[in-house]
Amino acid sequence: MDSDNRLGAFLRARRELVRPEDFGLPGGGQRRVAGLRREEIALLAGVSADYYVRLEQGRDRHPSEQVIASLARVFALDEEGTAHLRELARPTARRPRAPRRPERVAPGLLRLMNAWPHTPALVLGRYLDVLAANPLAAAVNSCSVPGVNQVRMVFLDPEARDVYLDWPTIAADTVASLRATAGADLDDPRLTELVGELSLKSEEFRRLWARHDVRAKTGGVKEFRNPMVGDLTLSYETFSVNGAPGQILIAYHAEPGSPSERSLALLGSLIADNPGAADDAQRPAGRPDVTRQTR
Repeated sequence: MDSDNRLGAFLRARRELVRPEDFGLPGGGQRRVAGLRREEIALLAGVSADYYVRLEQGRDRHPSEQVIASLARVFALDEEGTAHLRELARPTARRPRAPRRPERVAPGLLRLMNAWPHTPALVLGRYLDVLAANPLAAAVNSCSVPGVNQVRMVFLDPEARDVYLDWPTIAADTVASLRATAGADLDDPRLTELVGELSLKSEEFRRLWARHDVRAKTGGVKEFRNPMVGDLTLSYETFSVNGAPGQILIAYHAEPGSPSERSLALLGSLIADNPGAADDAQRPAGRPDVTRQTR
């Protein structure tokens, strides 16, 4: 996980993603490396080639704010990506790691979520474990069942490709979200184990993790294929849970008057009349176990 030179690993990954054509440089077969050469990045960022090489190799790990801004511009980093680059260049002193306690959702938040019969809602932990979900959320998406790790589910459960109509986007967003949650703290034992397992078992995860994309969950739209009511297009909003660092509350809603709103209402009535229906849809026979968690 490049724990000894995280800044250099990030710079190399982003350099390989830059397209030469975006800067009027020849690409294609004339290049032996993906993306731009180190000398080209240095020229575009206004620093010496030797200095940029030292940054990538870890011989200089504390670029100035001006250099950080220049590199962010060349790599077309958004606000989150720039903040991550700054965090790598300005690491805070780490205290001795205390044992992690099992993540728990506050009872009041659980009661609130369960009082939303028409709003799918779930709580994710710092490793994207589903810590809690109300019945409608679990019925909408079998990847949102309490006890499931969403990263492991997306990449190791073949059914996830059927649940998410735009699986490639979901996969990329999931990895970027895990990176955003981890920040510069890649020595966390649980994170190391999770990334190691997925890197061994999933080529897609390995490729996406190597990109070093950073993108926290905020809001957007997801499309689901549901076994009981068909396709659903739902918007979602996320909220940090005060008093529980790393936990986020996600609430889904459908466009008023849309077919998805009617389907979501139908799904809610189905599970209200037959609570076991949601359980039946969550884990079909023969599905692999992707819920394992390590504390």
